[in-house]
Amino acid sequence: MTAMQGVLGLASRHDHRDTLFALSIIAILTVLFLPMPAWALDLGLSVSLAFAVLILMVALWIEKPLDFSSFPTILLVATVLRLALNIASTRLILSNGHTGSDAAGGVIYGFSQFMIGGNFVIGLIIFAILVVINFVVITKGATRIAEVGARFTLDAIPGKQMAIDADLSAGLIDDATARTRRQELEDESAFFGSMDGASKFVRGDAMAGVLITFINIIGGMIIGAAQMGLPIGQAAATYTILTVGDGLASQIPALVVSLAAGLLVAKGRNKGRTEESVISQLGGYPKALMMVAALMGALALAPGLPVAPFLLLGAGMGFVAWYGPQVERAKQKRAFAEKADQEGVADHQEEKAEDALKIEDLQIEIGAALLSLIGGHAAGRGLAQKVKSLRTRFAAEYGFLLPPVRIKDNVYVAGEDYRIIVQDIEAAAGQVRPNCLMVIDPDGGEVNIAGEEAVEPAFGLPARWIDRAQADEAEGKGYTIIDPESVIITHLAEVIKDSLDQLLTYAVLQRILDNLDIEYHKLLSDLVPGQISMILLQRILQSLLAERVSIRNLPLILEAVSEAAGRTRNLTLMTEHVRMRLGKQICQSLVAEDGFLYVIALSTQWEHQFVESIELRADDRHFAMAPSKVQEFITAARAKIRRATSTELQPALLCSSETRPFVRTLLERVSPGTPIVSHSELHVGVNLKTIDQI
Repeated sequence: MTAMQGVLGLASRHDHRDTLFALSIIAILTVLFLPMPAWALDLGLSVSLAFAVLILMVALWIEKPLDFSSFPTILLVATVLRLALNIASTRLILSNGHTGSDAAGGVIYGFSQFMIGGNFVIGLIIFAILVVINFVVITKGATRIAEVGARFTLDAIPGKQMAIDADLSAGLIDDATARTRRQELEDESAFFGSMDGASKFVRGDAMAGVLITFINIIGGMIIGAAQMGLPIGQAAATYTILTVGDGLASQIPALVVSLAAGLLVAKGRNKGRTEESVISQLGGYPKALMMVAALMGALALAPGLPVAPFLLLGAGMGFVAWYGPQVERAKQKRAFAEKADQEGVADHQEEKAEDALKIEDLQIEIGAALLSLIGGHAAGRGLAQKVKSLRTRFAAEYGFLLPPVRIKDNVYVAGEDYRIIVQDIEAAAGQVRPNCLMVIDPDGGEVNIAGEEAVEPAFGLPARWIDRAQADEAEGKGYTIIDPESVIITHLAEVIKDSLDQLLTYAVLQRILDNLDIEYHKLLSDLVPGQISMILLQRILQSLLAERVSIRNLPLILEAVSEAAGRTRNLTLMTEHVRMRLGKQICQSLVAEDGFLYVIALSTQWEHQFVESIELRADDRHFAMAPSKVQEFITAARAKIRRATSTELQPALLCSSETRPFVRTLLERVSPGTPIVSHSELHVGVNLKTIDQI
């Protein structure tokens, strides 16, 4: 409940707070135009003072400024309320001032008697001092803090946004935390922007108070002397006392609200209640307190100065300097004891051990010299940002979101080296020059430009590291220019492609199925666990990903698995059936730019050799080809594939669906990037071109 709702909602039901709030605003506006009796003015001035004190107390006790985000709105309402009461009191003073000093109600009369003793000269001086304190000191300082806070908050938004994105892509936070931090960032910018404008309300209110007081004094003297026939001295005294009492009744709540606004904007990023942060920071340095205590003691001994106040202050600060650290140590001991009682020291140590056992699915370990690459040389070009883009691209291409990639420095990695870790095992390593650019020949040839010789880590191409100033020269020679971040990202992408099946863990698959469209939930519930287990479904999807087949069309895959499950539970046979249903997708992913699917066909003789080597044992099939034949096939296949790739073609190997799994088994170690497709996977509309035969 905000402060305004707390005041206006005490006597109302929750369902009618909006109506009561609107009626309150209308009542304030009504006071601007209609006369108000003295008793109603007393009530209004009392409400204004109580409302101001409530605002101050809330400003003191909030944990952080955003907890009082409604302050600009409340400030506007409080300002309009005071101005409306000023107009009402002016109307009463000018109408009934000739009747005596209580013409404008008891509150104004009480302020005029209690604070100034009926002496309008003293009243004017006190009123002027309050206006100076409010307008020149508190309001002006709060306005400046609000302006600077708003400007720096808005300027810092892009950097904070990038930091959130970097933490998200590095796996330090999850999506929910990132959304919360972005929302807090938006709220913070909106709040400080509103406070910048709301501070003008306070300044305007102070200026309006001065003008209203001046107008009341002049107008009252004219009305009293000219219309009511009062002597000029009596008219001046009566109307001045009433006006100063009115000004004091208005300026005191205004001063309180101005102080609340100053406390709120000055709080900045300090968290915790105001007294906690102030007292803990002022009293948190015993040496400083002892120095002040010594100074007070010296002043107490100085001739001509009173001894008692300085001696009491010195003794008090000395006691706080001694007692404060004792209290803090006792507090820390109690906190440790409570934590030990609740969790236990053994449980705490076990928790730390469990954290050490946690395995990150994807991780990049970098040397100290590469830390600057995380943020990058420009917005959106940092390593963390590129990792985020890579995850998005893989999700669109392969149908599941990769786990977060954790980027961290490692003292055991040389300064310019990096390592790519997949499930706690080093999958690749490389070296980059953080202040240079890598150039490679797009045709794979040697690079003829001044620079440091290197090898592109992802594909093993010859390359060179050059200074950034040589970029135009390299581009003019037709070379491909790669920044250090992209070198690491390209290497990471190739490692991920080779590890897709490992990254589809049980937990990842569960998240994919949870996000499946609702119309396929019935199919999923019928399939798992009714027909097959979750583990078998995971193995089928892993088999597809191992050959870089996208699982994005998961509904079609589930339908195909359900069809195959009616005939067999053999993983290989089920996977082949799914591949057949995904034939159009597979062919489309292998079609070259000219629209043809280039293949190297398996000859009839080798097809016959493979079929004869397959042994059927119930629902299982085992492959038992003679080692000499295996070596002969691998040698022949490798030669054909190398001949084709030398012409810049990337052909697939075509064979029958019966032999495809075993051909894949033999070739995955010598040519893992070569796709193996079967005749049953060929789509009707594909343009097939056979370039060779094994």
